Amino acid sequence: MEYVTRAQGSGVRALLLPLLRAILRIFFRRIEISGAEGVPASGPVIFVLNHPNGLIDPAFLLCLAPRRVSFLAKAPLFRMPIIGTIARAFEAIPVHRRQDEGSDPRKNAETFEAARAVLVRGGTIAVFPEGASHSDPKLRPLKTGTARIALGAAAALPPDLTIEIVPVGLYYRAKQTFRSVALLRFGAPFPVARIALPAGAEPPPEPVRALTAQLEVALRTVTLEAEEANAHALISLSSEFQLRRRFLVGLDVARQRWPDRTARLQARLEQYEASLNAAGLDARHLAPRSYAWQRVAAYTIKSLLFLTLGLPAAVIGLAIHYPAYRTVGWVATGVTKVEEDTLATAKVLSSALLFPLTWTVIVAAIWLWRGPWAAILVAPALPLSGYVALQFAERFDRVLGATRALVIFLFRRRAFLRLTAERRDIHREIVELGREIDLLTA
Repeated sequence: MEYVTRAQGSGVRALLLPLLRAILRIFFRRIEISGAEGVPASGPVIFVLNHPNGLIDPAFLLCLAPRRVSFLAKAPLFRMPIIGTIARAFEAIPVHRRQDEGSDPRKNAETFEAARAVLVRGGTIAVFPEGASHSDPKLRPLKTGTARIALGAAAALPPDLTIEIVPVGLYYRAKQTFRSVALLRFGAPFPVARIALPAGAEPPPEPVRALTAQLEVALRTVTLEAEEANAHALISLSSEFQLRRRFLVGLDVARQRWPDRTARLQARLEQYEASLNAAGLDARHLAPRSYAWQRVAAYTIKSLLFLTLGLPAAVIGLAIHYPAYRTVGWVATGVTKVEEDTLATAKVLSSALLFPLTWTVIVAAIWLWRGPWAAILVAPALPLSGYVALQFAERFDRVLGATRALVIFLFRRRAFLRLTAERRDIHREIVELGREIDLLTA
């Protein structure tokens, strides 16, 4: 088999986990976790996830789940020089898909047996039942492998153990964009029904289909879906996942019941967003109470202090890291051909190579120039200068946006208040439409 045991992978895993967590926290400006308290603290668990963002998706669960997880991963990953090492260190289990060159689907009997062994000993596995990463606005039809593993393992468990399935939704506001935000949402667990099976026998088709359908329903409760990708724009004024999901679930009803009303709402929102872009504003700046002079003064003093003190380190960090940063973008775009579901993965992998390479070259040059002690002193300052440059750039961008909004608030107050009122009205219309949909679907 192409996976390693828990004991073999523990040492490397312990070293890689903090590094992966740091990479995620740097790539994403904010990561939120919801529902983790509902995950069973012990016993066999199967996590089932949607799959919108390549290798970033398993990294989220591996780093942020409340339990130690073994992933089922496509077999070609294990043949890649770096990715394969990481997959084995995290005790991943290879899945042999027909569409993968060089894969032998007959080996999946070993895959299923390995996954069941993890569950029987009270561990957890994670599966992407859609089978592949994608950028579709809706879930793809689920494969039956997860149900077959679950039912087979449940039949082999002692009577006092029950397998729980936990649906997990991954939501990215802009998944391919550096410094975006992400949500890892754990749903309510449910048990796998135990059916009698002879030793080594496969579960019959009917229970497999029933459990697969149950998995699909559960996964839809923790993900956002729309008939087409641009339907998500209808609710871009709301940052609340539940409101987004509620609106999208009822979007088909709204289109069928009130097609003209839905079209008008979308057109209104598009016009509003165009007005924001033309003014160079962010919707978060449309809060008149934020421009009380005490708040403006405090924000100005703090921002100027940070920008002044951080400027020298930020300039150094920018000079060191900008060439690698630009190269990462070129490499990732060239490798993925701008495929959204793999772009973030390519960026992360390129960064993990190019930034340490940059630091190594600089440390080696300083070693040759000034000696080993100078190199030892400079080495830890290099990544720190990059982090300062990142924070400086983000704070500077926020200050520019806030300044632009303040100028419009002071000198074009009528336009500012018109945008504020339009934001309120659109949000109110979205909420009202949601209530009406609730009444129709109740």
